[in-house]
Amino acid sequence: MTVIGNEKVRKALRYAIPFGLIPATVALSATAFGEKRYLILSLGIAVMAIMLFMAGIEKKNIGSRRMVMVAVMTALAVIGRFIPLFKPITALCVMAAMYLGAEAGFLCGALSVLISNIYFGQGPWTPFQMLGFGLIGLFAGYLSKPLLKSRVLLVGYGVIAGIAYSMMMDVWTVLWYNGSLDGSLYLTAIVSALPYTVLYAVSNVGFLLLLRKPMGEKLGRIKLKYGV
Repeated sequence: MTVIGNEKVRKALRYAIPFGLIPATVALSATAFGEKRYLILSLGIAVMAIMLFMAGIEKKNIGSRRMVMVAVMTALAVIGRFIPLFKPITALCVMAAMYLGAEAGFLCGALSVLISNIYFGQGPWTPFQMLGFGLIGLFAGYLSKPLLKSRVLLVGYGVIAGIAYSMMMDVWTVLWYNGSLDGSLYLTAIVSALPYTVLYAVSNVGFLLLLRKPMGEKLGRIKLKYGV
């Protein structure tokens, strides 16, 4: 796997891609390009997510091993989206980020949405979903040390992730309905989506508590054995 050698370039990409380039692409997908080009923009986000992952790699052999693990976690997240109502995608992205790194968490979140939507349906909502789950994984990686130490913080993160994801998708709902972001409509969308928001949060907490020990132990052993 290709490794970006320049430390300054790597550091710049690790912040510019998730907080600048991808959000800008998502905003363009909702305002400038219309619904017909959402798939091209979604693929563009996937490419940038891979670039972000590569920017977090310091050694070639470690990057290849880490990519294999991210592929496994992404496959599990894709399968998990077929579970009715309660879905483990957030928990799996968080687990990937805590043990494999923030960039791995973003890649797992973004790709799992793009791949699973081949079945569930691609649309102008896909870029928003990719950004939402990607950021959930990214911030879980940034907060990996306290999240690994405290079950309470991990549960709290699951709740916040559920609320944040729902509110991000409410932005898309308002843009789709109104063509522009309106404060009163956004508040209405938040209230209307409240049952789903609660479901997201409860689902996140349940799967995080369920997967925390068994999957954490396996990922921890792999991380120690192969140096990923």
